[in-house]
Amino acid sequence: MATTDEIIKRTAPSHLIDHNLIDRDVESLCDGMVKYEKRPAKRKDGSVVQGLYNAWIIFNNPKQFNSYTTDMVKATILAFRRASVDREVNAVVFTGVGEKAFCTGGNTKEYAEYYAGNPQEYRQYMRLFNDMVSAILGCDKPVVCRVNGMRIGGGQEIGMACDFSVAHDLANFGQAGPKHGSAAIGGATDFLPVMIGCEQAMVSGTLCEPFSAHKAARLGIIADVVPALKIDGKFVANPTVVTDKFLDEYGRVIHGEFRTGAQFKEGQALIKEGEIDLSMLDQKVDELCAKLIDTFPECMTKSLEELRKPKLDAWNANKENSRAWLALNMMNEARTGFRAFNEGTKETGREIEFVKLRQGLAVGTPWTEELVDSLMPGA
Repeated sequence: MATTDEIIKRTAPSHLIDHNLIDRDVESLCDGMVKYEKRPAKRKDGSVVQGLYNAWIIFNNPKQFNSYTTDMVKATILAFRRASVDREVNAVVFTGVGEKAFCTGGNTKEYAEYYAGNPQEYRQYMRLFNDMVSAILGCDKPVVCRVNGMRIGGGQEIGMACDFSVAHDLANFGQAGPKHGSAAIGGATDFLPVMIGCEQAMVSGTLCEPFSAHKAARLGIIADVVPALKIDGKFVANPTVVTDKFLDEYGRVIHGEFRTGAQFKEGQALIKEGEIDLSMLDQKVDELCAKLIDTFPECMTKSLEELRKPKLDAWNANKENSRAWLALNMMNEARTGFRAFNEGTKETGREIEFVKLRQGLAVGTPWTEELVDSLMPGA
């Protein structure tokens, strides 16, 4: 009786049709700011599987916290398409360069300097963004978000579009929306109620307060969390987060909440003294990908398609009108909010004077350049 290897060698066709949309390397589309790598797949025991790979799609813009430019969005769409049709790919790992950020969303410099005040242009950009989210949700391979740092705003939205998320516990999560002149309608308002419930979705989508990886795991928005901070050569949990108990004196769940006051500052100082090591994060991602390889591939794809439906149904119902609203919003609040973030500093802050704006609008003050200038940080 012939072995499986002998059968494969004898029956595999000599020519395969290429189903990619382009024959160029996706990295050439954005000056290497999106990297596409095929890394050898591994079994559960760590041994390498010949001829099979995990595709790593990596944002390479660490100086701007891996925020995505228009060209990066285009490259990401094609990268997911490439991974989806690659017969050798087992799973997709979506991540960013460095240890500070997976992605903080759209590139605010590009937003402020090009798209602000140009709704017709921003509408076209949002079509690309929509296609990026849809490319993740439509990938024929399981998608693992390797959360190597902040996952904020649009970064949170594309992260939630993935099937699994594994984070190191110094990462934080959240939305930026109403704090920076937008609404989280690039996926968050669709995905959050499905994933963590309406009330917690309301907290995240409106108050825009970041939450820890430990809280993200408790809420069910990520699959797993591992430490990344080493003190004296040993991994320790994030010292700025309550991880050692679940209830306070009132019976409230506080596991995963940020510490306050002096305790938070002490935790920050401890992080600065230690070293960041992402080896446990990589090990956990490898373990998950190894579990995925021990499945029937077509059954896996069908399971992904069915389990994604709650997110897909919400996304497909809202993405068109959301794109139109976001474009028009570039004429006032987004135009102002993105400019403030782009021009602000650590000293002045990156948010406008919200109370002054509300006071002006309450008496009918029109949106003028003079009004916008007066609201800028440090004005």
